[in-house]
Formats: sequence, structure tokens, C-alpha cells
Amino acid sequence: MATDNFSWLHRGVSDVFPNQPDSDSIDDNLEQLCLKCDRPLRIKLGIDPTGTDLHLGHSIPFRKLRAFQDQGHTAVVIIGDFTAQIGDPTGKDKVRKQLTAQQVKENAETYLNQLRPILDFDTPGRLEIRYNSEWLSGLDLGKIQELLATMTVQQMLAKEGFNNRYAQETPIYLHEFLYPLMQGYDSVAVDADVELGGTDQKFNIAVGRDLQKYFGKKPQFGLLLPILIGTDGEQKMSKSLNNYVGLKEDALSMYSKLEKTPDSLLENYFELLTDINLTDIPENPREAQKMLAVEVVAQYHGRESALTAQKTAMDLVKQQNMANAEAVPEFFLGSVEFPAKLFYILNASGLVNSSGEGRRQIQGGSVRLEGDRISDPNLTFENSQDLDNKILQVGKKKFIRLVN
Repeated sequence: MATDNFSWLHRGVSDVFPNQPDSDSIDDNLEQLCLKCDRPLRIKLGIDPTGTDLHLGHSIPFRKLRAFQDQGHTAVVIIGDFTAQIGDPTGKDKVRKQLTAQQVKENAETYLNQLRPILDFDTPGRLEIRYNSEWLSGLDLGKIQELLATMTVQQMLAKEGFNNRYAQETPIYLHEFLYPLMQGYDSVAVDADVELGGTDQKFNIAVGRDLQKYFGKKPQFGLLLPILIGTDGEQKMSKSLNNYVGLKEDALSMYSKLEKTPDSLLENYFELLTDINLTDIPENPREAQKMLAVEVVAQYHGRESALTAQKTAMDLVKQQNMANAEAVPEFFLGSVEFPAKLFYILNASGLVNSSGEGRRQIQGGSVRLEGDRISDPNLTFENSQDLDNKILQVGKKKFIRLVN
């Protein structure tokens, strides 16, 4: 079933708990559990369909869930049709708007359609889709009282979001305290061996472990994955911040966004959004951007569509360059002695004030030739023919056409 090469397990993982890597016990070493368990593990991932659109940030735990499926384990996807009507208070500075059951049902259907390119829906035994109203809607007041009695108010207020709101005297409603307990009870109901979640879910996953112990079951492992930074390179990916790549977007839209991924995020995006060996990432940032865009788009639209999107994007850039050609000033290369380093050409053309500034602009990622970012400050051209009729750019507003 499972392999003893656990690179698939640890790739892109922020935290595993409990975690004693030198232990042979299946109770505190997840690798040992994968190796020694005589049945497929039950890997839980819960989603509350509070919206209609998923983006690449949402895909990260589902990609890890697929990795477990590919090792022969069972993905248990919990559709929080009951808990979504409360709303996860994690990271929120005010109470969430409560949804109707119909809204949640419609959202859940769109979520599952968007997850089909990621998860194995076809192999028998690899996927269970469960709705937590199945067990939560039937809880009577006695059972709810029993759940509430497993935690203190002090423990609940230790949860970061609650703690902040309490300190700021922002209202915290009692039904919000039920959310972590209900998510935790999901783990009891489905006999989860492992629960996946973002780094912001550690409290809720730990509650699941505690409730499993309380009800006499083996406590699950928690496996936490990072929150994806958006395409702006600064804040977490979010539709409201317009720094996202949606799973429902067409191939060209996805490609066009991903080929502009900030250099600082490239390795992170490769690790979390693809299966590419990190040693195979091109050193040239522009080539890495294009590879990333093709690999991600191919997952959702197929490789042929991804390559078509790449060609279309390149054609659009060329068309835009042609349309703007008359507005771009020209620089005569006959005034340059070749071989010549690019930073010297930048200075000679007037795009920068000195050769030193030219080197710094290249190192800072601000220089493009025909739309491709240049990262080698010592890039040298042997003759002017290699540069004839090409657009040299510094930043977003300085352009020049190089001509013989």
C-alpha cells in the first residue's frame, strides 16, 4: 500500500503533531503509522462551503489529500453543511453571517465540481464524501451539553481569534464556541486517523484529538499546511484582495496571472502547487515563471490547453509591442562596441544613469528584454544582430527599441 519513501508526505508541510520522528510507535510517528497499519488510513479534510469559488490557496490541502489517495489511503471529505451555517470563527474579527441550508447545499455542489481535477473520484475506496449534518443535526441537548463539558471557557478563549475579540470587547456569541467542538466531533464520527488543515486550524484539529480520546477512540494526527501568499507577493491569497487565481478560471486567465508570479514566491508555488522536483526549477526566473504557469494550468485544463494558453499569451505581448512600436524611442546600436554587457547598453541608451545602476536594476529584477526578465548582471551580447529590433525595458515605464 504505502511506500517507505515519505517525500510525498513531508513536501510543503508546516507541522505534524504529534511528531517524534525517531519513535517506532504508530501513536506519535505518522510515518510508522503509514508503514504498519494493515488498512488504508482515513484522511479527513473538512470544508465549509461558505462561498462559491475556490482558488489555488484552497487547493493545497486537497493536493495533499490526493497524495494520500495515491498511496492507497482513503480521503474523507467532510462537507460542513451543518457547521457552515455557523461559520468558522478562525481569523475573524467579527461574527460570520449565518447561511441558510439551501445556500450551503448549492455552494457545496460548486466546490465538488472544482475539486474534480485534484481528487481521485473514480478509484473504489479512495474517496468518501460525507455531510456533517448526518451526525450533527441529530445531537440532542444532552449530547451538546456533554460536548461543551469537555472544554473550559479559558481554553476556548485561548483560541487566537476569540482572544483578540475578547480583549477588544468585540462580541463573541455562544454558538461560535460550538464550532471547534463540532469540527472536532466530525473526527469522532468518521474515525479519522489524520486530519489536514491550514496552519490556522491547529486549535480545531487538536480539539478533534481531545474528543476522540474522550469518546474512547484513537486520536488523529494533525498535518498542517501553509497559507498561500497571493500573486501580489504580500498578503494571503484572497478573492477580496484580487490577488488570487481561481480554479474555475479559463486557461489563459490562469496562465497570464501565474506567469507574473513574483520571484520571491516561485519556489514556494512550485512546492505547494506542483509535483515538480525543486531541483528542476530553472535558475532563470522568467523561465521558472513560464514553467510554473504551464504546470499549474495543465492540472486544471490539460497540458495541450496550457501550452495553447502560453502561446496565446506570448502572441498578445507581441501584438501589444507592435501596437506600441511607434511610441517607443529607438537606440542605435552602432554607437556600442561589441561584445557588450547588457548593463553597459542600459547606460549607453539612457535607460539608467550609470553602468552600476544598470547592474543593480538587473539584479533587482527590473530589466526585461522582449518581455523576458533578465537576472544575470553579466549578460553579454557578442554582436548587435542579437539585439536588433528588440524592446529593452527598465521598470514599468522606461522602454527603448534597439536597432542596427
